[in-house]
Amino acid sequence: MPDPFAALSLNSSALKQEELFPIREVSRLTGVNSVTLRAWERRYGLIQPTRTESGHRLYSQADIESVRNILTWIERGVAVSKVGKILAKSRSLKAASVPVYDVVTGSEWQQWQRQLHTAVSCFDDIQLDRLYGQVFSSYPLPVVFQAILMPLWQDLLMRHNDIGQTSEWLFYDAFLRGRVMQRLHANRAQAEDRVIVAALPGHCRELELLVTGLLLSHSSVAVSVFAIGQPLDELVYICDRVKPLGLVLFSNQVPSEQLPQTLKRLALAVNCPVSLAGECAELIGDALNGSAIATLGSEGQLMSQRLQQFLAGNFDT
Repeated sequence: MPDPFAALSLNSSALKQEELFPIREVSRLTGVNSVTLRAWERRYGLIQPTRTESGHRLYSQADIESVRNILTWIERGVAVSKVGKILAKSRSLKAASVPVYDVVTGSEWQQWQRQLHTAVSCFDDIQLDRLYGQVFSSYPLPVVFQAILMPLWQDLLMRHNDIGQTSEWLFYDAFLRGRVMQRLHANRAQAEDRVIVAALPGHCRELELLVTGLLLSHSSVAVSVFAIGQPLDELVYICDRVKPLGLVLFSNQVPSEQLPQTLKRLALAVNCPVSLAGECAELIGDALNGSAIATLGSEGQLMSQRLQQFLAGNFDT
């Protein structure tokens, strides 16, 4: 059988130069077979690849990231038929936000990710630690985590079923958790006032919660991140003992119909302001309008700014 891609006028170097990839390469990079990719395009309009004159699909790097985002939401239990609306709303919210850092191009971030991945694939903690320090000397903290470190973590997680990928993800995850905990501890020692950050049960992984706590940290306010699995009903008791400046709940899951009422009841029971961070906060905002709960979003710099405004009483919920 002739190779269907033999008719492509673009050779592999041209594809790389133009950052366009054939469907078989996208399948290899994402683990999603070509039949599924075509279904996501035809049935749901989730991705829109370009076409050659002969009709072959070519995918950009942005298309590949969209595929990975789709996989992320499906892993969280969202039906593929609903993913399109979630992605569209998320994109519109992020488009309205001020970019965290718009000087460095995405290609430079990808170069760092490739170097980090090489160290991870060799299980070289010394080199990984060296690169970690170099990245922090080049970019501000929100960019380091949200544009470089965490996208690689997410990519390894999405491919963890491949041979060797589980070990690589575990190695990288453990490394990052250790470094983030160190930074949180250092920040905690520099400020007396603190904010409690806790995850909604079953709504995220530990590293996602720790990074959120770090992104929310401020020079005048320390963050205490409570362990994954923290019962919601015991937060009332904890806040009564700690008397924090605020309680931030975190979720990367699609909100259930019952969640707004659950959050409102909790906000009435605790003795401090309550806010919500993560992907959930970008999807639940309308349901919390008129309540005392602030939605902080999921973008690092804006989350921190909104939290400071909220605690100061200047945030419009």
